[in-house]
Amino acid sequence: MGRWQRYVAIGDSFTEGLEDPRPDGRHRGWADRVAERLASDTPGFDYANLAIRGRLLNPILTDQLPRALEMQPDLLTVSGGVNDILRPRCDVAAMIADWDRALAAAATTDTTIVVVTFGQPSRRSRALGSIEARLRDYRDQLLPVARKHGAEVVDFWYVTSFDDPRVWADDRLHLNSLGHERVSYAVLEHLGYETPDWLAPLPPHSPSALARLGSDARWVTGHLAPWVGRRLVGRSSGDGVAPKRPHPAPIAATDPAPGTAR
Repeated sequence: MGRWQRYVAIGDSFTEGLEDPRPDGRHRGWADRVAERLASDTPGFDYANLAIRGRLLNPILTDQLPRALEMQPDLLTVSGGVNDILRPRCDVAAMIADWDRALAAAATTDTTIVVVTFGQPSRRSRALGSIEARLRDYRDQLLPVARKHGAEVVDFWYVTSFDDPRVWADDRLHLNSLGHERVSYAVLEHLGYETPDWLAPLPPHSPSALARLGSDARWVTGHLAPWVGRRLVGRSSGDGVAPKRPHPAPIAATDPAPGTAR
């Protein structure tokens, strides 16, 4: 029998699982992958995922989190705030205050809370490097607040295996299937499972300068321009999107070979 009976995941596109498509076209993502592995240990295990792409931190903590706690999970993962940091203006102090209030309330439950953070963007993208100072400040204030309230933290700030563009989707903001798989291994390892070496670098690969220029051009026209357009008109990619798993329900288990409980 596994340790956890009910897992609820909350957050934004990272937790929703964007750019990790299933054969039927639906999004999978690292949280689904974690749930599938946990289900292999536990008859009757169920899972909900309330994450919605584009969500800012405050709605995650004031809307998704209370609904998640009403489901009485014994495992909860929380991730958010990068969408706030990407905006021209954000109030990091207010974001941390939101975390403090939300985690204080969650700490009164018997739920194991895992906060999943983010990596350093400047090592893989000059464009995203412009937000790194603000993102670092946010992370440096978030980690002690999370630990103050007894939340566990899976932190990718110093992890270089996510610097490789081959773990990222074409939009350079979301992980691809390989990236989501590696995040799932990191979370499972934190939960006490043996996993493949998710820190191992990928085999060497050196695309030509022409290939890099073509990739940059496709990114600007196919991803950056639409993103800027949404910001200018105040729209979010999550407008009209509902949670993909709004209620706890069984999920198909995966082969227990990749990730054995310690």
